[in-house]
Amino acid sequence: MKLVLLKLKTQYSPILFALMLGLIILGSTLFTNQPGIAQTITPSDVWQIVYQKLPDFPRENKYINKENGKVAENNTLATRLIRYHVYTKGRSPIYRLDWKLTLADYLGANEVMYDSSYPGNETLRENPIDGDKAAIARLTRSQRNALVEVLVNIFNPNTQNTSAPRPNTTANPTTSTTPQPPQGGGAQLLK
Repeated sequence: MKLVLLKLKTQYSPILFALMLGLIILGSTLFTNQPGIAQTITPSDVWQIVYQKLPDFPRENKYINKENGKVAENNTLATRLIRYHVYTKGRSPIYRLDWKLTLADYLGANEVMYDSSYPGNETLRENPIDGDKAAIARLTRSQRNALVEVLVNIFNPNTQNTSAPRPNTTANPTTSTTPQPPQGGGAQLLK
């Protein structure tokens, strides 16, 4: 510090040095990677919140752990669904469309799901993929939509329920679908 002050040789040297040091400290704290809310939530914690919000969501946790031979109660359908979505497929957990694509995988309407890479295949005696696909297939559309909403809101709590509004499907009898000729006299309005 003395060396810097000697080099500046002005009456304002201590003040300038203190300002420079303050800027360096301030800059280093401003540009560090501070975790946001979504980053502090890990997929391994989310399954419990899913079951709090959706208590009727199937658990499918009857599978036996390979290592200890006991029922793996914490290895639930929600756990495997989230792990498949985030780690196996590499999809973002904050977008509804990505979750809907994952559910479409389970329903056999999107991408093929492989037994060898499915979560639980390595740790459970029986691969739970078929049971999980069947459990998702038993859900109604509204239950699947509720699941998507819960997952998106957990991973991205800043989102609101932004589902597209339903269009009015009743026809308005006063609205004509045939083109009408232009009305005359519009140029008169410009005067």
